[in-house]
Amino acid sequence: MLTYIHMIFPDTKIEQKLWKEGYKVVVGLDEAGRGPLAGPVVASAVVISNLNQVVPTVRDSKKMTEKQRNEAYEKIKEISHSYGVGIVGSREIDAIGIQKAVQKAMKIAVEVVEAKLNIKADYIIADGLNILKIPNYKMKKFKQGDLYHYSISAASVLAKVTRDSIMKKYHKKYTVYGFDKHMGYGTKMHMDAIKKYGICDIHRRSFKPIKDAIQLSKL
Repeated sequence: MLTYIHMIFPDTKIEQKLWKEGYKVVVGLDEAGRGPLAGPVVASAVVISNLNQVVPTVRDSKKMTEKQRNEAYEKIKEISHSYGVGIVGSREIDAIGIQKAVQKAMKIAVEVVEAKLNIKADYIIADGLNILKIPNYKMKKFKQGDLYHYSISAASVLAKVTRDSIMKKYHKKYTVYGFDKHMGYGTKMHMDAIKKYGICDIHRRSFKPIKDAIQLSKL
């Protein structure tokens, strides 16, 4: 018996609707790294201005293989009208909290796009109902936006590939944690390494498992 897996590919209905309403620079936003115990949060922004700038293989980055993401990443950068990336590190996440860190990374990504285009973004569409809005922009948040709306899906790919690359570089410095495998998420492998070796500079000290590990190390 054959089993068919239904793949969902994002569409551009939201972008086209906003274009018709007069919004020319419609920015899709997504982030990677909200939940990990280590490393930065990365946000990406993608702008398309016509349907020829759509990369047909793009989906929610979590639904793609690493090879598919890497190939799409290069193509998105090549043919999109514009794109931008914002990065907020673990120390700043500890200082301002993950919600504000995500908001800041997204704002940076939008500002990079605006600097490239030399024009203010007209409208922002973003993944996640619980993210903080970016002040002074028209913005709509979507549940599973990275699954259904192309610009957000493309942004999810850029954010994921960028962050994974950062974590692989950190692995070379902090080899005992396996950052190249779990990307900083709280897997058994990661937690076992923390128990054995303690924490390192890129761990988020404000996150409960890391707080607990710090307390245990003081006993």
